Amino acid sequence: MKRILCIGNNLVKHGNTATSIVVMGEMFEREGYVVYYASSKQHKLLRMMDMILKTIRYGSKVDYVLIDTYSTVNFWYALIISQLCRLMKVKYIPKLLGGDLPNRLNKSRFWCDLIFKNAYQNVAPSPYLFTAFSKLGYKNLVLIPNSIDLGNYSFHKKKFDVPKILWVRSFAQLYNPVLAVKVLLAIKNKYPMAQLCMVGPKKDESYESTVDFATQNNVEVTFTGKLSKKEWADLSQRYNLFLNTTHFDNTPVSVIEAMALGLPIISTNVGGIPYLLQHEKNALLVNDNDLDGMVAQIERLFSEPHLANNMVSNARDLVQGFDWNIIRKQWFDLLR
Repeated sequence: MKRILCIGNNLVKHGNTATSIVVMGEMFEREGYVVYYASSKQHKLLRMMDMILKTIRYGSKVDYVLIDTYSTVNFWYALIISQLCRLMKVKYIPKLLGGDLPNRLNKSRFWCDLIFKNAYQNVAPSPYLFTAFSKLGYKNLVLIPNSIDLGNYSFHKKKFDVPKILWVRSFAQLYNPVLAVKVLLAIKNKYPMAQLCMVGPKKDESYESTVDFATQNNVEVTFTGKLSKKEWADLSQRYNLFLNTTHFDNTPVSVIEAMALGLPIISTNVGGIPYLLQHEKNALLVNDNDLDGMVAQIERLFSEPHLANNMVSNARDLVQGFDWNIIRKQWFDLLR
């Protein structure tokens, strides 16, 4: 029986969205693995200390330490835990999640080498990061896509009469939520009955600024707060378009989920998005922060229903490859 310590931000009980540490940990548990977690501490310093203590406590008991690895503050968690694993001679596996990790590689090559060159393997969930790391000479690298339990997502055909926009992400400046409200304002010129629902927890002041912008412009937006995957999957039946406004990205699970639910995608073409989605085949892509471009693509989608239906069909075919029943074999091979 394999034992794994999952290191990352496990802040669900504090109102945050479930991150990779939670999603992957639960999947491993269902497959019979024994999984330990760190950390659910809300304060960053306490969280770091808890990660260190759990690594010391469980390091000698586990076969692998799986580390959620991002490009900003959480990068330093990964650095400290990876070096502790080296001292303890424990195999560790960074899971590369930060959409801006290529910039981190350029800015902090010494620290990156300490983490990634000494890892048992580095898991890239997208060709975007796999390519970025490969170009810099990292060999201990494997591509394992993000996964979902496809059976939990009911595919629904949509009517394309009036834009009913769904946005699902944490409210953080990185994800540019206010752009979604600007899009709604602009699209109402042609479709006065257009709607926008924004799903996700507060992560920084961008939630308040987005709500304030909607209020100041007298436009009605539904803010649900954090929802479970089932809750927002059920909610998606009322909407006919998924909007992804992010400044940086890797392979967002919310976009994969939206494809599984039958929602056509309009997204910025940043980071790993062009490696996941193809313009006019399974999504419509625009430049970062391109309000006019997003509005034009929405108008196009609703004036060309055959395009929307073809995109949805192609996206549904694509998402089959992200099912856990397929992806799990790659994890089994890695953790054998």
